[in-house]
Amino acid sequence: MSNIIFHVDVNSAYLSWEAVHRLQMGEEVDLRQIPSVVGGNEKSRHGIVLAKSIPAKKYNIQTGETLFSARLKCPELVVAPPRYHLYMKCSQEMEKLLNRYSPNVQFYSIDEMFLDYTNMEKHFGDPVSAAHSIKNRIKEELGFTVNVGIGPNKLLAKMASDLKKPDRVHTLFHEEMAAKMWPLSVDKLFMVGSRTAKKLKAKGINTIGDLAITDRSKLYSMLKSHGVLIHNYANGIENSKVRNDLMPVKGLGNSSTFAFDVCSEKEALMLLLSLTETVTARLRRGDFRAKVIKIHIKDKDFYSFSHQRKVATAISSTDAIYKVVKELFLEIWHKKPIRKMGVALSDIYTSDCEQLSFWAEEDESKRELDKTIDNIRMRYGSKAVFRSCFLHSGIKPLEGGVIDSEDYPMVSSIL
Repeated sequence: MSNIIFHVDVNSAYLSWEAVHRLQMGEEVDLRQIPSVVGGNEKSRHGIVLAKSIPAKKYNIQTGETLFSARLKCPELVVAPPRYHLYMKCSQEMEKLLNRYSPNVQFYSIDEMFLDYTNMEKHFGDPVSAAHSIKNRIKEELGFTVNVGIGPNKLLAKMASDLKKPDRVHTLFHEEMAAKMWPLSVDKLFMVGSRTAKKLKAKGINTIGDLAITDRSKLYSMLKSHGVLIHNYANGIENSKVRNDLMPVKGLGNSSTFAFDVCSEKEALMLLLSLTETVTARLRRGDFRAKVIKIHIKDKDFYSFSHQRKVATAISSTDAIYKVVKELFLEIWHKKPIRKMGVALSDIYTSDCEQLSFWAEEDESKRELDKTIDNIRMRYGSKAVFRSCFLHSGIKPLEGGVIDSEDYPMVSSIL
């Protein structure tokens, strides 16, 4: 029997989750029904559009553009600041629901999941009926809408879920490709970015169908191995399994551009501690440890410099990693005002392959304390527990990028 794969994709995820939460809290206006976006603080340098409502699309507001630009297009635009802990909780609830339909669910990104429905018909009926059941239950029980794509592999399931939105179920099997996928512009194919599409269109390869019938050797001469990959994708060839374990992680990072110049050592170290809190929480959530710690600094003149160190044993506790971060910073900072800083961890190991050492960088009690704090924050929010040094400081206890476990990538090129 051939495989049956579902791709479940949340419609306008951040905005949908924000709208549902606000309605549950008693607000009368549904953000999904008005021109609205989820975006950063307009007073800071993080003022970009992260997600937009369907009414906002009518004003040609684009994901990634500045909030200033978006407001010029739509002066009455409603802007909601992002709440990543809330979005992670919504994502986790959706994953729990999907696990009722299959033991094999792959957390592909915070708003996308693959589900292996192979051999599950005897439990939940034919694939289309089961997909509608999933879609409707998510809408009724969790309050937001999804698209469900059905195909014989992850690629075609993902392409199917993008066909028409929102709140739809689509199939895309090999016999349907000629009618449903091949007429699409070549830049609609997964893994064909704007630069690749430009090169292809310059050679007269305008649609996915054109790409499917192009000679592989020609594509290899143009794009090397990537040309062969997208040729396979254009022909629906993809055979990766739905994994219910985490993808191999090579590194994790967290950085922030500040709305002000950081001039004092005390302030800089507090911001680094805040960044470290966020990235180590993600490290532990994947049950990982790291041996290489790196910091990156950009000063007010936009000069960048970095410094890294490898420790004897892989570590995960916030205090142990921050101790190294602090030492690295004091070694390289030239007292010039700072505009951006980042903390990155690499040489990642899983906890089950820990190498024991008499000179361990961290103790077990610190590790368990961190896990307890992580669990409290995941359940009650990032402000439920924080270090007293951040009290009345004006600095967020958890600074920087998404604290939603980027071990599950927000965007990935790997199915």
